[in-house]
Amino acid sequence: MNAPAGSSRFTVLAGSAIGAILLGGMLFGFALLPIIQGRQAGIDAWTAFCRSLGIGPGTPAASSPADTAAPRPVSDVAWTGATLAALAGAAPAAPPEAAQQCASCHGEKGIAIDPAFPNLAGQSAAAIFKQLHDYRSGARAHDVMTPMAQGLAEEDLAPLAVHFASQPKGSLDVTARADRNLPVADLVFRGDPARGIPACQACHGARSGGPIETPTLSRQNEAYLADQLRRYASGERGNDIYGRMRGFAAKLTEDEIKRLAAFYAWTE
Repeated sequence: MNAPAGSSRFTVLAGSAIGAILLGGMLFGFALLPIIQGRQAGIDAWTAFCRSLGIGPGTPAASSPADTAAPRPVSDVAWTGATLAALAGAAPAAPPEAAQQCASCHGEKGIAIDPAFPNLAGQSAAAIFKQLHDYRSGARAHDVMTPMAQGLAEEDLAPLAVHFASQPKGSLDVTARADRNLPVADLVFRGDPARGIPACQACHGARSGGPIETPTLSRQNEAYLADQLRRYASGERGNDIYGRMRGFAAKLTEDEIKRLAAFYAWTE
């Protein structure tokens, strides 16, 4: 049975329209647009057309700007067997000579004189070692700590880290807090999955199984904690492996930063 003449005519017209749209799109995408973009980048029309078809070398049309910033490593610390053995073998009972220089800011027993400086007492030895190493290598920068760390020999770092890590600081378990129902406690213990923020305690909690260099936050100075979170959020501090802290901190509000710092700075 033959189709009505009107239906055939409609089919032909529809097919022609679709074909015209496809042809126009191909001409625009593979000829007109590359030629316009190529002209802005100083590339002749034929070369731009060949590039769009994939038969000519050179993409993108405009070269990327050169990065003139001096390279800076995220961290040079390698947790080799020798490094771990040096930390395990350092004697905490004999303070190294370099500890006397540290005492002017961090206190003889690792409790900072100024709340803008971090407490070192009870801190993870691996965390102290990494930060000293990063200051020494330039992965982390500070007007005072950089020259101080660069004045240390490699073999001074482990004894210094173990010395301050061995200083008493009291309980470091924030789960003992009676006010765990504070709004900020959700970030500490559960995180915010909707924003891609894991629980702080997932790495910073006691026996959490986080990276070896993860620092202890409990009983740290409030002003120091808030300052470091802001530096991570802005990218000013960038010695966190894989950019973990930079990514998480950038999602925090200023109010959350203040509340987290206050929560961890808690003492009985």
